[in-house]
Amino acid sequence: MLKQISIYAENKKGCLQNVTGILCRNGINILGSVTNDSAEYGIIRMVVSDPEKSIEVLSSAGYICKTTPVLAVECQDEVGSLDKILKTLFDSNINVNYTYLSFNRESGLPIMVIHTDDTAQVENILINRGYNCI
Repeated sequence: MLKQISIYAENKKGCLQNVTGILCRNGINILGSVTNDSAEYGIIRMVVSDPEKSIEVLSSAGYICKTTPVLAVECQDEVGSLDKILKTLFDSNINVNYTYLSFNRESGLPIMVIHTDDTAQVENILINRGYNCI
């Protein structure tokens, strides 16, 4: 199970680069990310190499941040891989709140980052179905 950081940021020019610059200057690697926006504010969700340090440096720069548990599920780089994972979760009556893509630097395989309401339960379901959760 991974910790994802969520950063609440103004939807204005340069804001995303400011966040990535802060992480860069502090030696924090972004392993996967997704952004969602609205008229004035957005949410930047990231899996990073050091979630605690990320929260510390971004909070001290004035950003509102939090950590959230997410799953990272390794999948094959082929048509239908995400569909198979989602079908497994659907068949188990699990709602997926959102997903985004990363990759396993060791194996080179894609990783789906998945947020659900009960991360531990979903991790057990996927492992029992033969999936590799990172």
